[in-house]
Amino acid sequence: MTVRRAERVAEAVREVIADLLLRDIKDPRIGMVTLTTVELTDDLKHAKVYFSCVGDAAARQRSLDGLHSAAGFIRAQVTRRLQLRYAPEMLFYFDPTLEVADRLASLLKAATEKDPG
Repeated sequence: MTVRRAERVAEAVREVIADLLLRDIKDPRIGMVTLTTVELTDDLKHAKVYFSCVGDAAARQRSLDGLHSAAGFIRAQVTRRLQLRYAPEMLFYFDPTLEVADRLASLLKAATEKDPG
């Protein structure tokens, strides 16, 4: 099995999970969640799902708890919809990349306002 296949399946998994979050999962703990990346092992048995969300640390934790709670349902739906032989184990992680990028943008903006030359 090639790494390329794992990347294609990871992208398909991300799309399925995004659709599930939009249409099927009604857990109020899961707020405005955006899936950033899914990393699958080459054997397609383990998936790391990275997400970002709007809000403070408490909102992030609530979203993480909701995703952990729905992990079994998500795992079953991903396996069924993509017709996978094995149901990948789903682990969810908060991805701080968007927050870091926003912080850097605000710092750059502040620096350029101070020193226009």
